[in-house]
Amino acid sequence: MRVEVVDRVRIEGGVLAELYARHAHDALRLAYLLTGDRATAEDLVHDAFVRLAGRLLHVRDPGGFHAYLRTTVVNLARSYFRRRGVERRHVERQAPPRSAEPPDVGEREELRLALLALPIRQRTAIVLRYYEDLSEAQTAELMRLRPAAVKSLVSRGMTTLRQMIREA
Repeated sequence: MRVEVVDRVRIEGGVLAELYARHAHDALRLAYLLTGDRATAEDLVHDAFVRLAGRLLHVRDPGGFHAYLRTTVVNLARSYFRRRGVERRHVERQAPPRSAEPPDVGEREELRLALLALPIRQRTAIVLRYYEDLSEAQTAELMRLRPAAVKSLVSRGMTTLRQMIREA
């Protein structure tokens, strides 16, 4: 009887390890593009896997795990930025304004900084559409918006990015 319990634990651990090995890189890339910070992205991905670990037995379609993980990462990023905004507003009220750091040089860094300057909804829509290569319908479903709203967010975000890059 005890051997069966040990074997089940090994199998469940093996499944989680296998899913982590298969999906962690893509989830980390998504989280990094949403946050712009590797450490935060790693934290979000680890939190996502912790949340999903208890639900592995309830996943009906193993092929759907990636979509479930992506949704969890996006929701955790959304929560992270919500908390961060509250913290930033509190700190701004308490401390004098800081001086802005000079922008980094290089096209890739310039684009990353411009992307991070966008509002989180526009950034999320652009990252999901162009970096994750999701359709408007998939992006809308993931962001819990209508496809027209996603189209508008992407359009406004791309216009802003173009302006920012031209000015730099």
